[in-house]
Amino acid sequence: MGISKNAQVVLERRYLIKDKDGNTIETVDEMFHRVADAIASSEKMYENGEDAGKLAEVFYDMMTKLEFLPNSPTLMNAGKDLGQLSACFVLPVDDSMESIFEAIKQAALIHKSGGGTGFSFSRLRCEGSVVNSTGGVASGPISFMKVFNVATEAVKQGGSRRGANMGILRIDHPDILKFIDCKSNNKEITNFNISVGLTEAFMKAAEKGDDYDLVDPHTKETVGKLNAAKVFDKIVEAAWRNGEPGIIFLDRLNRDNIVPSQGEIESTNPCGEQPLLPYESCNLGSINLTKMLKKNGESWEFDWKKVEKTVKNAVHFLDNVIDVNKYPIEEIDFTTKQTRKIGLGVMGWADSLLMMKIPYNSTEAIELGERLMKFINEVGREKSQEIAAKRGTFPLFEESILPKDKPQRNGTITTIAPTGTLSIIAECSSGVEPIFGYVFVRNIMDGTEMLEVNSVLKEELERRGLYSEALMKRIAKEGSIAHIEEIPEDIRRVFVSSHDISPEDHIRMQAAFQKYTDNAVSKTVNFSHAATEEDVAEVYKLAFRLGCKGVTIYRDGSRDEQVLNIGKVNKDEEIPAEELTGRIVPRGRPDVVSGVTERVQIGCGKLYITANYDDKGICEIFTNTGKAGGCPSQSEATSRLASIALRSGIDVKTIVSQLKGIRCPSTVRQPGLKCTSCPDAIARTIEKIYNKHIELGYWDPDAISVSSLMEDDHVLTHMIKFCPECGEAVEHEGGCVICRQCGYSKCN
Repeated sequence: MGISKNAQVVLERRYLIKDKDGNTIETVDEMFHRVADAIASSEKMYENGEDAGKLAEVFYDMMTKLEFLPNSPTLMNAGKDLGQLSACFVLPVDDSMESIFEAIKQAALIHKSGGGTGFSFSRLRCEGSVVNSTGGVASGPISFMKVFNVATEAVKQGGSRRGANMGILRIDHPDILKFIDCKSNNKEITNFNISVGLTEAFMKAAEKGDDYDLVDPHTKETVGKLNAAKVFDKIVEAAWRNGEPGIIFLDRLNRDNIVPSQGEIESTNPCGEQPLLPYESCNLGSINLTKMLKKNGESWEFDWKKVEKTVKNAVHFLDNVIDVNKYPIEEIDFTTKQTRKIGLGVMGWADSLLMMKIPYNSTEAIELGERLMKFINEVGREKSQEIAAKRGTFPLFEESILPKDKPQRNGTITTIAPTGTLSIIAECSSGVEPIFGYVFVRNIMDGTEMLEVNSVLKEELERRGLYSEALMKRIAKEGSIAHIEEIPEDIRRVFVSSHDISPEDHIRMQAAFQKYTDNAVSKTVNFSHAATEEDVAEVYKLAFRLGCKGVTIYRDGSRDEQVLNIGKVNKDEEIPAEELTGRIVPRGRPDVVSGVTERVQIGCGKLYITANYDDKGICEIFTNTGKAGGCPSQSEATSRLASIALRSGIDVKTIVSQLKGIRCPSTVRQPGLKCTSCPDAIARTIEKIYNKHIELGYWDPDAISVSSLMEDDHVLTHMIKFCPECGEAVEHEGGCVICRQCGYSKCN
């Protein structure tokens, strides 16, 4: 099978089985056999089930040809002891301490198994309200979200997937204004995406400028009023500022709630595409549309028969997952099987349009997207009805709103999910997102660079004799081909990137797929940094008018934790923009410094520590050992790394906390020493000098940071969000970030 080197790296890092020492002991081929065999094994549960061995070959063939891939937990866990195969869960949070902490415990179990969780905090009474049982006052939803956040941070999901949450609050909750601002500091509640649950009544009130009621969730009484237009503007301003909160339209989620007798849908999974009842879960999978095309003369078009065959096999696969899945909680096992929801979606949509020479931001693309999703949804329903005829409907079918003359196995069939790591494996564009960038500069381990070019663009440029490395570097630098005149206009018209597409066209594409999707569509609406709050407001209003179920937006460069690439560190030293790598470049050593040298007794003798500084702070550390010897190479290495960190603007307290307290065996044998190792001694010296100069007012502690470097006339900054694991640029997708180099992903 044709797996790229990049896909191989991602699979080895996150999916393939490892031994107790962390060594990979499974091949990619073995992984797909493991998954296919496990999912096909559910046939043995049914008297009229198909031959499990033959079906496993069908599933294996579909996956190895990269025509369909299930969600990550299925690839990771199928056929293993853990066996948890679903990506999406929603848990209830009722207004009691017992319910709140039960939800935290259950979320931890789900995160440990590789799933993401959604919560509505709308049932919790507002901050400051009286708690009759204790006579105290309630701390409110936001304070408990912070508790959930800390618990998530503690569970790292075995290093394969980080825990992710969705937090939703109804627009009529009395704490809604606090909720809208709860992530204004990007360092707060970092393991949550948040969305405001809007109602149609609120949207109409906002349009008219009317007030609306705030309702106490505990007493159900009206406790205040707010102006809907002003609250809407506040949501817009917060989203414009840093991308959160998103919005979901609760009435639309519940209009498509197939079993309203079981309660209201209050929340979705972390990326917003899967509305679920409390204790429901859903397993997802995506068809690679680039594998669904066929040649017609010199052009490409969809092979509708192949799409039909793949959809039917994928629905069969996802229905089987429900049976073989090992659910983390009994309530989830029971509730999930009552509706048997599945979520079949697509990936590679943008690449397919390129192959067909259809611009993403064209009426033709929008109409084709609507036609395609209608076909997938209809064929999926036919297959679900076919399975129901053999195995029965989902248990709550008779209570559902679905047509009774067409018995169905699965409550829902389709979902458009983000496919970050899956699309890396399948080597295609993600979900229904447009292309983020056509050319990337990859940094190789030995320090060399490699150009990664979108294969469709490369083929087209080579066919016309236009391809060159210099042109590719220019595209990488500019991030788009829209203004490169050397490239013919007909190519530029088709090969549009996410920032070439208007926000309105982003929403129109989302609405086209939503029209024939049972659940919801995960999609990010990209704005340029120069976009205004009015631009965001218009997109929200358009999404409401066009029938979307929710909206996630991201304005380029709007998160203040984005890392600085420093292109010029002094007058004589420049770093070309194309060589910027997403990492901080330290400022140069000042020509004139002041310094302090301190003698410290360590376990192996005396250590002399010199700390030099200028008006921006401590800039370098030197160490020398006395005649007794010691570990000069280790202390020098520590000093050099500390110097680089200090000149890069890393917080002094962070550096000190990392070094302080490190113990060396030589100090253990000599009680009474004031330090525990060379690194500990260096940390104590840095801390002492730093505190003394701050105390004297010589340095401004707020200025001793990366941000202070921006004020230097000799510094050129280039904002870019980078991957914490490999340093490459990341893409924003459905409220999350994804690194297409190493597969790192995180919802934030």
